[in-house]
Amino acid sequence: MGISFPLGKDDFYKIRQDGDYYVDKTGLIEELLEESFEVKLITRPRRFGKTLTMTMLEDFFDISRDSRTDFAGLAICKKDDLCSNWMNQWPTVFLTLKSVNGKNFESAYGMFKSLIADICEKYSFLEKSDRVDNDDKKRFQRLKSETADDTTEKNSLFLLTRMLYAHYGKPVILLIDEYDVPLAKADDSGYYDEMLEVIRTVFDKALKSNRFLKFAVITGCLKIVKESIFTGTNNFVSDSITGGRFEEYIGFTEENVEQILKDTHFLDHREEIKNWYDGYHFGSMDVYCPWDVLNHVSALLINPKSKPHSYWENTSHNNIIRRFIDRKDLWEKAHINDDFEVLLAGGSIVKPITENLTYDMVNSSADNLWSLLYLTGYLTMDSNRSLENGNMSSDSIALKIPNEEIHRLFKTTVLKWFEDKVAASDRRELFHALWNQEEEKCSAILSEMLFETISYNDYKEAYYHAFVTGILSYAGYKVKSNAEAGEGRPDILLLDERNGKAIVIEIKVTNAFKAMEEKCEEALRQIDTRRYAKGLGDEYEEILKYGICFYKKRCRVK
Repeated sequence: MGISFPLGKDDFYKIRQDGDYYVDKTGLIEELLEESFEVKLITRPRRFGKTLTMTMLEDFFDISRDSRTDFAGLAICKKDDLCSNWMNQWPTVFLTLKSVNGKNFESAYGMFKSLIADICEKYSFLEKSDRVDNDDKKRFQRLKSETADDTTEKNSLFLLTRMLYAHYGKPVILLIDEYDVPLAKADDSGYYDEMLEVIRTVFDKALKSNRFLKFAVITGCLKIVKESIFTGTNNFVSDSITGGRFEEYIGFTEENVEQILKDTHFLDHREEIKNWYDGYHFGSMDVYCPWDVLNHVSALLINPKSKPHSYWENTSHNNIIRRFIDRKDLWEKAHINDDFEVLLAGGSIVKPITENLTYDMVNSSADNLWSLLYLTGYLTMDSNRSLENGNMSSDSIALKIPNEEIHRLFKTTVLKWFEDKVAASDRRELFHALWNQEEEKCSAILSEMLFETISYNDYKEAYYHAFVTGILSYAGYKVKSNAEAGEGRPDILLLDERNGKAIVIEIKVTNAFKAMEEKCEEALRQIDTRRYAKGLGDEYEEILKYGICFYKKRCRVK
């Protein structure tokens, strides 16, 4: 069809030069300039197009470019006066901090210095400008060669704005993308305080009372105000997913997706894409994840039979989920198991949300963990939930899993967590009880394990089957699930080949607590009727038969 989607590209200039498909978001420029601010912070989850938005602003404002062809035919070009006053009229500095990370502070700080050196290389012409102070040129040269001291590094953005102002005689527009990524990475690796001091000092110098600054636009996932990064900044304005002016410009709207599907002749995939990649709510706007939509439509262009799957899984900061479920102490105190089961069943939960969250605060309470999942896009607002007056406080939000992609991501992560937990646990007591026919002890152990896990499948038999299989696996025995034996397929076979012993397990589920005993008997009768034990042959001298019945999180073993 001649359509090329810019997968992996987040540079507006390159996308337009290469003739890639572009969803027009240039209306953001007019909206932005209608506001009065000195520093604008826009927070959105990852993979929603923040970097592309920032490079679009860079291309529009940058005085060193001629961007008329890049914006030709786009909405902003209809605003003649605005374009005359703003397009390519201002010295503009763009930097993204998404690459500033490392296993330790020294490595991450080295990445920061390298980033500043690359930016200085771009503005090497300042070294020859007769309008720039000679001492500033010397500091600039040390930054470019990565030989500057810490004070000069932390003063780098302020120094650059001062030099550009001197050269052009105009204040500078500063665009900082993914400002909080270095802090997220630092918190993961244990050097949060050191990286916070760097970011705070750089921003303090560049943003506060900087007379060389026209304005700054900053993007990130979290609004880290509590850390004093933006405290004292003149005319600071934030725009977050809970409400602002830019909901339709970061992310794809229903109309955007409809147009993409029309252009590619895939309108018959509308419901599938909505189910998998829609469901986010920014303010009052319903939003799709652009990364997912473009990836899936691109796959359809190659193979119209392509099925949707998770494009977030290997690209997003998914250790956020693992951090969440690893906090067993918080789960027990705040009944998070129950909340997660409601979410995985398609329901919603009401939680207080803190927007001014910092990465090192996340583990301090369950509420902070819910806030982080909301602000980073793993949960979204349930706008359709009706609540009686008084049920929800002003800072509380009804939260739900936004779509099928994230639902499956949670399920696979929870499953992996449980598998890891089981593999690391001491199950000797359970196996001792099984081999010694201690029914009540087996029932108690399995029930306790159930209460520590999350149901993700409405307590169907397949869920319990996977649950028991996981517990019995990786313990030195051979475990077979639904393998042929006798006149059918028993649910689980546990085989101790070294000692010639085996256990046959049949699982039942009931919706009545009082029926558990009878269901166990039914399972045992099935084992005998279908001759599961005889199907094992003569190599096992001892074969035990177990009927196990589950009712919600209760287990009966017989």
